[in-house]
Amino acid sequence: MTDTLAIERPAAPSGPLPWLSLAALGIVFGDIGTSPLYTFKTILDLAGAKPDPSVILGLLSLVLWTLFIITTLKYVSVAMRVDNDGEGGILALMSLLGVKKQQRPLIIAFGLFGAALIYGDGAVTPAISVLSALEGLEMATPIFKPYILPMAAAILIGLFAIQPLGTQKIGKAFGPVMLVWFAIIAIMGISGILHHPAVFAALNPLTGLVYLFTHGIDGFLVLGGVFLCVTGAEALYADMGHFGPKPIRLSWFAVVFPSLVLNYAGQAALVIDGAPTDGNIFYRLCPPALLIPLIAIATLATIIASQSIITGAFSMTRQAIQLGWLPRLAIRQTSAEGYGQIYVGTVNWLLMLVTLGLTIGFGKSDNLAAAYGIAVSATMLLTTTLLFIAMREIWGWSLLAAGAVAAGFMIVDGAFFLANLAKVAEGGYVPLLLASGTYGLMWIWHRGAAAVTASISDTAIPLDTFLAKVAAEKIPRVPGTAVFLTRTVDGTPPVLSWHVRHNRALHEHILILRVSILPVPWLRRSNRIEIEQLAPDVWRGEARYGFMETPDVPAVLRRAKSLGCVIDLDDVTYYVGHETVVSRADGKGVPRWQEAIFSAMGRNSSHIADFMRLPTDNVVEIGRQIAI
Repeated sequence: MTDTLAIERPAAPSGPLPWLSLAALGIVFGDIGTSPLYTFKTILDLAGAKPDPSVILGLLSLVLWTLFIITTLKYVSVAMRVDNDGEGGILALMSLLGVKKQQRPLIIAFGLFGAALIYGDGAVTPAISVLSALEGLEMATPIFKPYILPMAAAILIGLFAIQPLGTQKIGKAFGPVMLVWFAIIAIMGISGILHHPAVFAALNPLTGLVYLFTHGIDGFLVLGGVFLCVTGAEALYADMGHFGPKPIRLSWFAVVFPSLVLNYAGQAALVIDGAPTDGNIFYRLCPPALLIPLIAIATLATIIASQSIITGAFSMTRQAIQLGWLPRLAIRQTSAEGYGQIYVGTVNWLLMLVTLGLTIGFGKSDNLAAAYGIAVSATMLLTTTLLFIAMREIWGWSLLAAGAVAAGFMIVDGAFFLANLAKVAEGGYVPLLLASGTYGLMWIWHRGAAAVTASISDTAIPLDTFLAKVAAEKIPRVPGTAVFLTRTVDGTPPVLSWHVRHNRALHEHILILRVSILPVPWLRRSNRIEIEQLAPDVWRGEARYGFMETPDVPAVLRRAKSLGCVIDLDDVTYYVGHETVVSRADGKGVPRWQEAIFSAMGRNSSHIADFMRLPTDNVVEIGRQIAI
């Protein structure tokens, strides 16, 4: 059915392409743009590299070609052409494939676990980024060393504390700040290249391959550090819906990619020229007199990078809720101008606690590097798998063509994933545990919600039978309109039968309304609701929303009235069910430990009246126990 529904989305940011590209710099490229702060330093530590030109050039070649293959080819050139009505990211890709065939448990598992892994990455990114920026203070003067960790914790607390205010005003400055940042790292890179211009020999891919295949297991494990240069590529794909592909591509090719290449080349040239490899080689590119201002702009850039990750976590949470994989959470729109500007308090504070725990627990960006990368590399591997299916089913490519492209990406992604697996014991277990826990909660919630729906459907009586009983018993009809929200496709909603049984009366106008979230991002308003009349003054309707939309039942009622549904919009009472979940007496339902977790999640979810935008003074809640 969803294939036939015309789709429309809210107006995208408008304006000249250069201005949109400037805005994209701040929202999309913060993570990947701040990776030079810690990537080459981590690689040198893993390689144990002394300033041997062939080794340094080999390492640089691996970085440059990783940027090209993963970011430029896979994401900017291929993945961004596979969108779900303009939305990108692994959840949108999963939903797009789900439109074709609904029963695809393996694809759903890949998409959900990939999304869960991004939550793990979202906790690590702010910690490693802010720490790596502030650690430059230690190079300025050792007196700052004891204060770096407390300063990082204070900045992170402040970052999460301002999230309820929204990012509308400060977000306008993100693009120009990041443009200044990319200009600075490019100039720094050029100054380093001047020390050893022959560093561009690393553009030859054989330079990196020779290093990789002549240094045994140590050479392979270095890939775990090399991968840090592209940890923001998956977020780039997920943020595509904010601006569309053209501004992102222009920003990448015109600003971000050249700046990153120049800066990494400059760091390598400086090492070849004999610069000390202890400390952070990134800051050695800076003249000592400008070090403190550079640290300030670097810290600001990492805050912007962290903000992008947090905002992405909010957006992904909304998608998961709408698709039925997480309980209802309070979602607040922080700006009327941008649909993506939302705030999810539960996610914000949980992310803050985990990020602070990682910052304090690991203490240094060097230690956090071991925990970084494995989550994103696993997500990229899963994304490649889904892209292969999309090439076959959406683009109609042959098995040979799709397999060849996907196999190339799979080899690269697989190598980085295996190299990052070596870091599991050193801290890589942290994002894996976070992802596993998140995935488990998603799975339990979805299974429990399905069990509740099945239990309600099993006990529902046919609506014709119910209406005949109402007529036979001469149940009084009182003025006004009653809207009964239900999960069931047909039959009598339990909340309707409970209402009549307890109140011995029924409103003059009845609307039985089911709210459905479809696996597409947006729906045209003309397709929002489908209405049918079941009996005089009794209507059944289905309100449909995309997973990027927020249900608004009062607005749906106005649409229903315009379609001929006879209801009194000035006198509406909404009836909702409140289910208390209990275990089945026969022990054949959901395992008790899962039922306990599901119940706890349900108790802490936001109220359905808030989620559906119902006027609270007009809501009647009727409770019952549901055995699952």
